Amino acid sequence: MKVYGADGKELMAITAIEREGAALIVKGKIFGTMPLTATLKAAELRTALSLMSWRTLVFALTLPFRRG
Repeated sequence: MKVYGADGKELMAITAIEREGAALIVKGKIFGTMPLTATLKAAELRTALSLMSWRTLVFALTLPFRRG
């Protein structure tokens, strides 16, 4: 999975999302070169979800089924 900036350039390439205990571990590379292992805890995921309106959340859930 890749995350792009506003200018269309690749910011991050995520290579794995794994469970470790009560957290998610995100592995990848930032700017194509710097390795990254980030931990996403339950409280942070709740915060991320609270930043989305219901319309945005429904859109995010249907996004994998849309044409690219």
